[in-house]
Amino acid sequence: MLFEATPKIPNQFVTQINEFSITIKREDLIHPQVSGNKYRKLKYNLKHALENKATSIITFGGAYSNHLAATAAAGAELKIPTHGFVRGEELESKQRNPTLSFCEDHGMQLHFISRSAYRLKNKAQQVIRFIEDNPKTYLIPEGGTNKFAIQGCKEILNAEDHKYSTICCAVGTGGTFSGLVQAAPEKELLGFVVVKDSLIDQTVRNFTTNNNQWELLYDFDFGGYGTFPSEIITFINDFYKQHQILLDPLYTGKMVFGIFTLIKNKKWRWGKNILIIHTGGIQGIQGVNRHLEQKGRSTIQY
Repeated sequence: MLFEATPKIPNQFVTQINEFSITIKREDLIHPQVSGNKYRKLKYNLKHALENKATSIITFGGAYSNHLAATAAAGAELKIPTHGFVRGEELESKQRNPTLSFCEDHGMQLHFISRSAYRLKNKAQQVIRFIEDNPKTYLIPEGGTNKFAIQGCKEILNAEDHKYSTICCAVGTGGTFSGLVQAAPEKELLGFVVVKDSLIDQTVRNFTTNNNQWELLYDFDFGGYGTFPSEIITFINDFYKQHQILLDPLYTGKMVFGIFTLIKNKKWRWGKNILIIHTGGIQGIQGVNRHLEQKGRSTIQY
């Protein structure tokens, strides 16, 4: 059953640039549908929900949310109903993109709410009414970030990873990065923020006690989740051709592009033995490609 076995994730050496060694931890291979850090974040949340006999799961996400897709797939496998509150009420009347279609195909009931209401999340009237009507539902925050998610993300690193001087991870809500900081307080950890959010730094500080060995970088978000510059798409395609590793365009692709750029421009000021955490998210490529095709742009090839 899902989450019962401890997955063995390989570290794949990628390349060496100017004396800097780059290796990727292939968390994208952890599960075909509950991929990467989403597996880690959901593991203890869903175990806790089932132990407390929750009748359903509710959570939040945008139109291309990896978290929504993973929650839907996990709920289907564990046979617990899932409900996703989606940012953007205008999406309800539009054709479903591949991510939202995947969610519905795996039994998730979607609830579309306005962007202003979505900013309130748990306090939105639709959410409050749902919880009142379903008191045994279990709520997972957007992106899955809470204490149970941190517990799961601490398991990403193992004894073999201590040989790396610097560990890099893309940062959305800050949960995965917080788990890594807790797991390796003696290591140098870099978080590549993919959407500018003034609360991310505080989120990490709230979940960790180590303030000395980690740093958040804000220079490679390229405008946030919904922006996919041509240079990122080209980089992802070239990277796949050279290394047979597919990067997602929302998180890992932007981070790896940032790492390569900093090294090649001689602006990398951290360790030489680099471990990159691949947090999955490959499911989002199909939706991104549809968006790019509609714009008449080149797509991600794989």
